[in-house]
Amino acid sequence: MNNTSIISELEESICYKFKNRNLIVNALSHSSYANENKQPQGSNERLEFLGDSVLSVVVSEYLYTHLTSVAEGDLTKLRASLVCEKSLHGFARKIDLGRYLLLGKGEENTGGRERPSILADAFEAVIAAIYLDGGMEAARAHILRFMPQDLQKGAKAAFGDFKTVLQEVVQKNPEEKVEYVLIGEEGPDHNKRFVVEVMLNSQVIGKGKGRSKKDAEQLAAREALELMGYETF
Repeated sequence: MNNTSIISELEESICYKFKNRNLIVNALSHSSYANENKQPQGSNERLEFLGDSVLSVVVSEYLYTHLTSVAEGDLTKLRASLVCEKSLHGFARKIDLGRYLLLGKGEENTGGRERPSILADAFEAVIAAIYLDGGMEAARAHILRFMPQDLQKGAKAAFGDFKTVLQEVVQKNPEEKVEYVLIGEEGPDHNKRFVVEVMLNSQVIGKGKGRSKKDAEQLAAREALELMGYETF
């Protein structure tokens, strides 16, 4: 696949058409590819740097506007959860970004298209390319496509309250019941770990291990939410 067809497919995927396609080619160029092909503009690392800043501004503004009763400290936690590598990797996968990356032979042969760090960095680089090509409004529109639809639940998950989120999900069907069961304890008294299973109508839907029963229950609820397809950041 040549660069022109790669760019056209990606433009369709992200709903943005570049005026300067050199920007998006640069955004897709991993250092391994840039070095092998001696690209004058280099790799996407400088764009990644810029994209990180644009992303932070847009997400900060979005949270400030939509969560008016949330304190500064909690807003900071939520922003961190939305712009961390795990989240950016997930966003990149939603647009199949790995398919469009320009990689050197070594990275290509060792699974670079699926590597979370490469995908997360490229996602930020694409943000910067859109920002430079179309301005802040274009970049904002692109970024906001990936924000959680139910921000209140996202906030609770980011603050570690997975049990509450799971309960709210289950309550959509009143006949269903969630129960947490302690199934074991591991380790010496000074370093004990509790193992908990969360059950939905007697079926195990998640398992967690923590330093306290409360921590183990939260981790079990988190696993259950992830298995259900919910983002837990």
